Amino acid sequence: MQKWEYLTTPLLIHNTTAILNNWGSQGWELVNVMVNQEGGLVAYLKRPVQG
Repeated sequence: MQKWEYLTTPLLIHNTTAILNNWGSQGWELVNVMVNQEGGLVAYLKRPVQG
């Protein structure tokens, strides 16, 4: 069975693409983006566990 690890990270409006490209280059896949209680964006990412 495939195992996953998960990550949450804030997204800065002026730098969203760079942030997501950085995580994507490390093997993270974007699953969802939500607005937090303060009105900021939070990205939820996953990637397969290696090994």
